[in-house]
Amino acid sequence: MRLNNLPRLVGKKKKRLGRGYGSGKGGHTVGHGTKGQKVRGRIKLGFEGGQFPLVRRLPRLGGFRSIRGKPAVLNLGNLTAFRKGEIVSPETLKEKGLIKKIPSAGIKILGEGEAKALKFKGVLLSAPAREKILKAGGKIEK
Repeated sequence: MRLNNLPRLVGKKKKRLGRGYGSGKGGHTVGHGTKGQKVRGRIKLGFEGGQFPLVRRLPRLGGFRSIRGKPAVLNLGNLTAFRKGEIVSPETLKEKGLIKKIPSAGIKILGEGEAKALKFKGVLLSAPAREKILKAGGKIEK
């Protein structure tokens, strides 16, 4: 009979895992290894040994970011597909192929180019675009 063939004793309790010398866990170092900062106490998360931490090295993401995003921008000069008197709305702009999809933030028309007598409905307009449209005989609906 050898030691590895011994039958297990019934009623013998499993060795308790304490932190003293008799536990088999270590006693003096109690499972923390030997010497050093990590043995002696807790280290703050992200601490890099006095080096400037990564969290503080990264650039800040400051400011407010709009959930809606920015509106799609078109100039008056881009509206050559429309004839005099037609309605310019997000739907008609999509039909004519000037925009691929209608953005949630809307569509803004800027004043670059010549204006026609068109009706604008459901689009944002810059101040110069508004002036040019009204001068050309166009109408603006809200």
